[in-house]
Amino acid sequence: MKLKMAKNSLFAVLLRSPWWVSMLLVLVFGLLSFALLPKAYIPFGLLGTLPFLVIGVIAASRQWDLPSSAAVADTLAKATAMPWRDFADALDAAYRAKGYTVARLNGKAADLQLSKDGQTTLVAAKRWKAANHGVEALRELAAAKENQSAAACTYISIGGVTDTAQQFAKTQGIALVADVALAQLLLQAAK
Repeated sequence: MKLKMAKNSLFAVLLRSPWWVSMLLVLVFGLLSFALLPKAYIPFGLLGTLPFLVIGVIAASRQWDLPSSAAVADTLAKATAMPWRDFADALDAAYRAKGYTVARLNGKAADLQLSKDGQTTLVAAKRWKAANHGVEALRELAAAKENQSAAACTYISIGGVTDTAQQFAKTQGIALVADVALAQLLLQAAK
């Protein structure tokens, strides 16, 4: 069972923040407990830091293998400068490094067909440089998924995806890969 958390709750914000922010809060609250609380209540003050410690550990585990912001910016700048053929080659290598069999498609909706463990995933990436991505390309990808009986589909972009497109992707089960996730994917191929 997956727990839902309000998007702007303190813990949700801390999970999206660098891990050390939560650990800094643990330190500050711990020091305040020693400085302000009577000796008998210090353990209770320290106990209050436990949720922040847990969030810090969760955030650290999620962020452990993420590339640095400089590496993300450099990788995305290089990807933006690539012609389609080179970008497709980079994606091909990245997905092969993850154990997929990759086939190039000539269709309008999807550019790559990934196969792994009997499952097929369609990937649309040709519009990766567009400044903003709307729903139309996602509709085409969802239709291609249905027509080809694919198990999943992924839409790759560097530019932002509109809120409407994000909502559509969520309802259709389309994975959106952009920014840090795209840089991480491309960097895996370079390893």
